[in-house]
Amino acid sequence: MDQIAELKKIVDGSDNIVFFGGAGVSTESGIPDFRSTDGLYNQTYAYPPETILSHSFFMRNPEEFYRFYRDKMLCLDAKPNAAHKALAGLEAAGKLKAVVTQNIDGLHQAAGSREVLELHGSVHRNYCMTCGKFYDARYMLESRGVPKCECGGVIKPDVVLYEEGLDNEILSKAVRYISRADVLIIGGTSLVVYPAAGLVDYYRGSKLVVVNKSVTPRDKNADLVVQGSIGEIFRQIWPVD
Repeated sequence: MDQIAELKKIVDGSDNIVFFGGAGVSTESGIPDFRSTDGLYNQTYAYPPETILSHSFFMRNPEEFYRFYRDKMLCLDAKPNAAHKALAGLEAAGKLKAVVTQNIDGLHQAAGSREVLELHGSVHRNYCMTCGKFYDARYMLESRGVPKCECGGVIKPDVVLYEEGLDNEILSKAVRYISRADVLIIGGTSLVVYPAAGLVDYYRGSKLVVVNKSVTPRDKNADLVVQGSIGEIFRQIWPVD
């Protein structure tokens, strides 16, 4: 049996699946993986992305932070791809219990997924650091320089920057779902960003599946490894519009 047929058999046979995903799920929607530093990137920014997206850099140099943030992180015209849609379909069919994602783009929700645990926050939530007023992603994209609230405070995206801790409530829910899952599908992540990648250690189920374009540290422990385009793979295991 080939790998995709085996994956379909696993999915068809379970109603307690959890999906754990990363940047590779969204790159097929045209959202760049900011950790892939191409020549154009190197000509544009004087700092590596991990530095720009750190809490200390945000506090010290917010102008440069927001230049990068608008350019690389706010991809508001991106649309859900086949992987997002298939996962939403699996949830609607009662097979998938939750999506645990490292992505901040909101595409899982745009596809129709309801139980989405955003480990690293969302670009669609932004709050004034002074008064707490909410602003949407469109406001941030269309603002200039350092975005300011009407009260004069700086608006900060509700995304987890380097040096910041993850939300404990979301972490606890993710651990609960993963530890109780029968099937855990890891998709579109290199599993090198901690503490998020460490959540996989809580899995106690019977089928661990890795779907990714490249090798991951969990491949050797997986019951099934499927390499290739995550959108194309999911399109073959669950029908999408």
